[in-house]
Amino acid sequence: MLPNSYVAVDVETTGLDPKTDKIIEIAAVKALDGRVVEEKATLVNPGRELPGEICRLTGISDEMLKDAPDIGSVIGEYVGFCEGLPILGHNIRFDHSFLKRAAVNHDLLFDKQGFDTLKLCRRYMPREMSKSLGSACAYYQVPLNTAHRALGDARAAHELYQTLKQRYGEQEPEAFVPFDLIYRTKKEQPATKRQKEVLQELIKYHKINLTVQIETLSRNEVSRLTDKIISQYGRIVKR
Repeated sequence: MLPNSYVAVDVETTGLDPKTDKIIEIAAVKALDGRVVEEKATLVNPGRELPGEICRLTGISDEMLKDAPDIGSVIGEYVGFCEGLPILGHNIRFDHSFLKRAAVNHDLLFDKQGFDTLKLCRRYMPREMSKSLGSACAYYQVPLNTAHRALGDARAAHELYQTLKQRYGEQEPEAFVPFDLIYRTKKEQPATKRQKEVLQELIKYHKINLTVQIETLSRNEVSRLTDKIISQYGRIVKR
């Protein structure tokens, strides 16, 4: 019998790079023997202003996130929710990379196996067609409500997987076996007091309206931001 219990997950983020971008919404849909038994979704305050394109894509605004919990307050809940089950998503490596990075930063393990509906769509859909979640759901007549919102996308990925498994699973069971998700990351160290002071001095000197909360930044993030400001505006000139 094909594996049919998992947690469909989806994250919305400030961008595409788990090293520099942040989660703004998480959703998880738990399916046991193919049936949804529990689901959850949470907005997450990323500690920075959202890029305009992310607001337009997701419909999530800074106002919606200002009172949301930070990632440290919720990541343990989601790690526990997924415990003992593989995870599923459309391009699951993307969601796993953000979730694992958040987990590691809060001393949690998130080494998982997964199912990827994008990988399956590339195998079974016509080559010339887009394999985005929206296109795949339209092709297989799977409902997709509130696209680019985490819970809607997680629900759609679950329904898409069930449709694909029903159509192709008996003929090609090997395509529906979970695989190891590999993403290597180390815990980020908090920024030092001196790093934050230097950054604040640069911001004040150059009169920069910073859209990031400095207290939420790691050592590497402060270093990158400081280098970027110096490259763009120059160093502080002592008088």
